[in-house]
Amino acid sequence: MARPKRNVLATALESSTPPTTLSLTQAIARVVNAAGNNLYSVELPSGKTLLVEMPSRFRNTIWVKRGGYVLIDTNSSGDRDNKLNGDIVNVVRDEKDWRKEPYWSVLEPLYSRLQGANLTRTGLRNS
Repeated sequence: MARPKRNVLATALESSTPPTTLSLTQAIARVVNAAGNNLYSVELPSGKTLLVEMPSRFRNTIWVKRGGYVLIDTNSSGDRDNKLNGDIVNVVRDEKDWRKEPYWSVLEPLYSRLQGANLTRTGLRNS
């Protein structure tokens, strides 16, 4: 049975607004690839790769593409006895609104440096 349209719209609206501040356990991460079964491999600005889970409210409602950004929470990772390092709290859909937030300005130089290193490593950049 399909989800009611009001639930889909509420989830889409919730994910479109960026939070004003981030807690200590939250971080913006870039999606590296889909690991399957609603699991995603994400990269932090420090270069560390984590495995995070997509919560059920976003499944089949909000789609995440490689290279897109997500807000993750690593608070519950200590309670688990598996490979997961956290949960996806929010999906960055309108990047322009998110870039206006003060915490994004700290991330921008780090991600641009990582993206340049990845392009050079794979041979996609013309030098």
